[in-house]
Amino acid sequence: MKWGKAEIVKAEMAERGNGSSEQRVTGKQNAFALRDPCARLRVRGFAVSTFYLLLSAMPVSACELCAIYNADTASGSIGASFLFTVAEQYVSSHQLQAEGEPFTIKTVPDLSQAYVDSSYTHLVPGYNFSSRVGVSLNAPIIFRDFRRTQFLTTGGSVDEQGTVSGLGDVAVIGRVGLVQKNEMDYSINVNLLAGVKFPTGDTERLDAEVADAKADLAAYGPGHDHSSIGGVHQHDLSLGSGSYDGVFGVASTFRWRRWFLNNQAQYYLRTEGHSYEMGDLIIVSGGPGAYVLLGKGHSLSLQVSTYYETAARDRLIGQIFN
Repeated sequence: MKWGKAEIVKAEMAERGNGSSEQRVTGKQNAFALRDPCARLRVRGFAVSTFYLLLSAMPVSACELCAIYNADTASGSIGASFLFTVAEQYVSSHQLQAEGEPFTIKTVPDLSQAYVDSSYTHLVPGYNFSSRVGVSLNAPIIFRDFRRTQFLTTGGSVDEQGTVSGLGDVAVIGRVGLVQKNEMDYSINVNLLAGVKFPTGDTERLDAEVADAKADLAAYGPGHDHSSIGGVHQHDLSLGSGSYDGVFGVASTFRWRRWFLNNQAQYYLRTEGHSYEMGDLIIVSGGPGAYVLLGKGHSLSLQVSTYYETAARDRLIGQIFN
């Protein structure tokens, strides 16, 4: 099938209006850390995400902006309107690492069995006041399947396997279109995103970790490394962070005929909640894609994306740890 200029414009409008798109992304990320400041243990993750715009969506990470940006681009050019986006994401983390080196069952037989498989379903209602200004709410439904193995500083070990599920932290994100250029052969769109994440997710797991650390503090004093050493901790399983956090980002889309390039840069400004403060987080993702199906009211596109994140160290009852 040959694609003319009119079809490309229809695809652009469908994507920004009532389109449907599917994008698949794979990437590796380091997700989980040791409680022991003298050593670092992480789980390397494998992430796959598929999004549907009105059924739609975008790149990887359990992030508010990933889902919200797609909701905004779905109807950014049609003026005032309500919209709804559903985004599904799956992240599997099984490989333990210490300072970038893998830990196997031979080197750390007890800890190397830890893993976390997480599913995130983002429900994102939103409203665009104009083609350049909009607001969205992201409500993530989280399901985790895990095995938690840890060495306790008080002696003994933990080996727990199970599941947790429920509502995560809800975020409200505003969008301002900085650049909107749509022509027959190409288009350029750049959006500035900012908002607040609220502590709506359950913090039972996080509170349990804080309680263990406080018990260590009472028993050993402030100079002691609090609580346990392991690949998966209670805070890794928590549905909520217990804190109000700032969310900021820039998202861009560049298209030439059927080909496009999407990019996102995000920054999470963390605050303390429940005596625990997660480290500030930076995420950069993006990659090329193409329209493979066009229709009057829908379009289908495929994208290959890369993903990078880096985070500061967490702080637990005043102590910084890896």
